[in-house]
Amino acid sequence: MNLSYLLISALLMFVATLAPRFIPFVFIRRKITSPFWKSFLYYLPYAVLAALTFPYVLYSTGSLPAAAIATAAALAMSFFELNMASVAALSFLIAVGLGFVF
Repeated sequence: MNLSYLLISALLMFVATLAPRFIPFVFIRRKITSPFWKSFLYYLPYAVLAALTFPYVLYSTGSLPAAAIATAAALAMSFFELNMASVAALSFLIAVGLGFVF
């Protein structure tokens, strides 16, 4: 990963988290009452951050099958509402362990 990619990614993440909070505050003078726009502006930062980080998750280990299995395991653990530290630690251990196999 080169420095320009890292800086562009950080800038896009900054814009993605700032824009949904900043733009309505500055440009819209009245309160947003539409449930669609409220939901859209609430979930937009999460969607953009996920889109920016998900490709890196799959290629971070150097083994695509190990990363895919670890990602699936992390999603399953998150579905069963394990805490974030447990999900991160266990998915890391799965990725490292499967990195030796694949």
